[in-house]
Amino acid sequence: MSTSTDNEGGQSQQQQQQQQQPNLAKSRFVNLIRQYSLQVSNTMRGLKLKDRCKITQVHAFNPSDTSTSTTTTSSATTTTKVAHQGQAGYPTISSVLSNSVDPISVTPAEVLLPYGLPATDSLEPPIDPFLKSIDFVESLAELYRRVEKGSYFDKSLIYLEQYCLLSGLGDPKLLRRCLQSARQHAVDVHSKVVLSAWLRYERREDELVGTSALDCIGRNLECPKAALAHGYDPNSVFDHCKCFQTANESSEVGISTEEELTISEEDGNVCFCIGDEEVYCSRGKIAALSCPLKAMLCGDFSESEKDRIDFSHVGISRDGMRAVKFFSQYGSLGSSSPNVVLELLCFANRFCCEQMKCACDNYLASLVSDIDEALILIDYALEERANILVASCLQVLLRELPGYLYNSKVMNVFCSYEGKERLTVVGHASFLLYYFLSEVAMEDNMTSNVTIMLLERLRECATERWQKALALHRLGCVLLDRKEYKDAQSCFEAAAEAGHVYSIAGVARSKFKQGQRFMAYELISSLISTYKPAGWMYQERSLYNLGNKKIADLNDATNLDPTLSFPYKYRAVAKLEENHIEAAILEINRIAGFKVSSDCLELRAWFLIALEDYESAMRDIRALLTLEPNYLMFQGKMRGEHLVELLNQHVQQWSPADCWMQLYDRWSSVDDIGSLAVIQQMLINDPGKSVLRFRQSLLLLRLNCQKAAMRSLRLARNHSGSKYERLVYEGWILYDTGHREEALSKAEESISIQRSFEAFFLKAYALADSTLDPEAASYVVQLLEEALRCPSDGLRKGQALNNLGSIYVDCGKLELAADCYVSALKIKHTRAHQGLARVYHLKNDRRAAYDEMTKLIDKAQNKASAYEKRSEYCDRDLANNDLSMASQLDPLRTYPYRYRAAVLMDDQRENEAVEELTRAIAFKPDLQMLNLRAAFHESMGDFSSALRDCQAALCLDQNHKDTLDLYNRTQTQAIDPHT
Repeated sequence: MSTSTDNEGGQSQQQQQQQQQPNLAKSRFVNLIRQYSLQVSNTMRGLKLKDRCKITQVHAFNPSDTSTSTTTTSSATTTTKVAHQGQAGYPTISSVLSNSVDPISVTPAEVLLPYGLPATDSLEPPIDPFLKSIDFVESLAELYRRVEKGSYFDKSLIYLEQYCLLSGLGDPKLLRRCLQSARQHAVDVHSKVVLSAWLRYERREDELVGTSALDCIGRNLECPKAALAHGYDPNSVFDHCKCFQTANESSEVGISTEEELTISEEDGNVCFCIGDEEVYCSRGKIAALSCPLKAMLCGDFSESEKDRIDFSHVGISRDGMRAVKFFSQYGSLGSSSPNVVLELLCFANRFCCEQMKCACDNYLASLVSDIDEALILIDYALEERANILVASCLQVLLRELPGYLYNSKVMNVFCSYEGKERLTVVGHASFLLYYFLSEVAMEDNMTSNVTIMLLERLRECATERWQKALALHRLGCVLLDRKEYKDAQSCFEAAAEAGHVYSIAGVARSKFKQGQRFMAYELISSLISTYKPAGWMYQERSLYNLGNKKIADLNDATNLDPTLSFPYKYRAVAKLEENHIEAAILEINRIAGFKVSSDCLELRAWFLIALEDYESAMRDIRALLTLEPNYLMFQGKMRGEHLVELLNQHVQQWSPADCWMQLYDRWSSVDDIGSLAVIQQMLINDPGKSVLRFRQSLLLLRLNCQKAAMRSLRLARNHSGSKYERLVYEGWILYDTGHREEALSKAEESISIQRSFEAFFLKAYALADSTLDPEAASYVVQLLEEALRCPSDGLRKGQALNNLGSIYVDCGKLELAADCYVSALKIKHTRAHQGLARVYHLKNDRRAAYDEMTKLIDKAQNKASAYEKRSEYCDRDLANNDLSMASQLDPLRTYPYRYRAAVLMDDQRENEAVEELTRAIAFKPDLQMLNLRAAFHESMGDFSSALRDCQAALCLDQNHKDTLDLYNRTQTQAIDPHT
């Protein structure tokens, strides 16, 4: 306004401005007070009742505070003018409040979005903290070749590298198989201990109430006792262990105290004096314990001529020396107490008595049973270099993770450089150990000092290039999160020098954070021009681009890798900023439909609140809290549970009966997100209801959220009200982590206590997870029929009927199968449409099958699998349309790519067929797609490419029969093309 006045230069206008100045200042001040009042109002509504009642000191109005406040939108200049209230012509607070009659209007959306809506400038994808290969298939193939040709001593470490490479795929079952293979081929005790603990950690058994760190599932693979045994026997790893055997554990020669005391002075020809105490021993037997003792007692030392030897300063008590005497006679420790054995261990180290040291080591190792004993004994073990005792203590500490990670004593053992050096001396500091520890720390708290220290130790233990690259890259990711950009850049640069190209993205990000946008852009552009472009490259470059070029990069990223979530999020927020909220929701729905994640659910909830669709927003927040119960909204500023409390004021409240009705409706419409939300609401009212936790886990598995699913299963087990129910949930935990036989055993034990639907269903499900002969299929049918006779609700009975129909189809009993599917549909198990369609198809009624799948598509919220299945019951053109829709809804489904590739191959468009698979393999390296591409290469005579794809596929599953057959055949053809 002042500029306008200067240009006009009129006296009258200057006077008019001066007259308006008080009103202008007043209006500005009114706006300021309104904004301040709105903030206070929102804050008060966000506080709990107890917080609202707290007394706070009201401070005087401070101009400097106001000018720096982030809650005002006025400029600093205006704020300063308003603050000088003592000057003539400016209003006072009282006059403003007395003259202002406009009511302060606060919309629900403003209350529910106290920190506003997200902006595109605030969005940024993380740098993934794992190795990312430029040529993933070739890297897998190389690993398989190394496993084939490597010695047994190297295999365990190769499988660990495989675990590292496959971490980016996010498949817990695949990663668990890598760890199992590493444990199977572990040679030394240290590796066995760490890998067994790691496997236990993956199941999070520490969260199961009433379990001990040393509990065993019954297999050598994870058995704590088997881990302490020396030797290499890969074939026995999956056998049952000896934990539950009732045979005597001790084979030592028994001798009573009385018998021990009957050994007289005459029987010994040397006396060891400890203070006033005397212990008579056989000179020859004591000398036989070690070379140093033999030299002292029978050599050129003066003690060889003495009958009495002073051992007062050796550091052993009378009882300890008597135990030495006993060991020299019987070769065992007898009934010595742990304190005496510790003395013996010290004595054995001092005089190099290896056999005695080994006996003490093993005995003390067998005593370690809990964290307190481990923390006490590990110092003795490290001091005396007792390898097995250290391993036993480490085993307890590791199997208690993450619970004791921040214990000061545990930190002293693992985190400090000195602690690592002490472990190194006894052979228990390794890259494997610190890889596991840093994995736990990063998952628990990415930016903690403990995480930094463990990654530093990981870097110090790294010897191979991939190990150095991983340690440096991970350290760079943590430092980047801690906003230590220069140090992060140095780590990323060192990782890139070690051969990890993806770390260049970390270098670029670090430079960008330091204000070097153009240099970051140039780095990533150089990557794109040097290597085969990948989705993450364009995603990274989009951060350093502007305007349409940024959107173009994001679109390229999605085309190359539709599983990247950042491009969808950015485009959605950009549409929000253009006030196209519905379009923003549609954009985020594109990825939320096949890849459920907390950040995408939160973003969609924000959009829905802005649209005032509070019911849908509540659904997404409840589903989000199922995935991460402690999630903080608005970039860590508000608890998700608190936002639920605020939203409750704007949505209809449901009674328990209403919730069950809603759950049935959503379950029958295949609305997994909606079903999760309803169950989460029911659990708030009844958190101890284990059956709800179990249903929750089923939905999470359906959404491919395996970690959250396993957490729900553990909670179901912990809240179970009876032993037979607990056994069922323990069985499912074992089954989902690859322990099928143990799961069957749990189901049978549960049935022996009480016949229940879930126990019979678990047993039938586990038995059906294999190729069934007619007799086995008949037994599974009996089990499912028994399950249906037991009390349960329609949701689960519908699943049982659906499974029963599937078994009947496999047995060729189509009429019985149709009856099962129709019965399931009557109780609103909508997925039974798919089974009924299969029955019609087998009866050569494709039209009826197609119509049945159309019914499923009309009812289901998640339709991708239904479109894919319907494509099997129509002609090629309609099939292509259905498969295109399936790929659009869920790009991770592999059947559409394989079908289209097979059609192209049938049309003799071989290169196009290979390219169709190659595009999908770039973001979804699937076993079946690799196998099919290998077969295409073989038919085209490209044996080297066929071998590479076979090797990559076998790296994912080394026992896949079709791939093994193709691999062997291709190897023969590569040697002799005429065969």
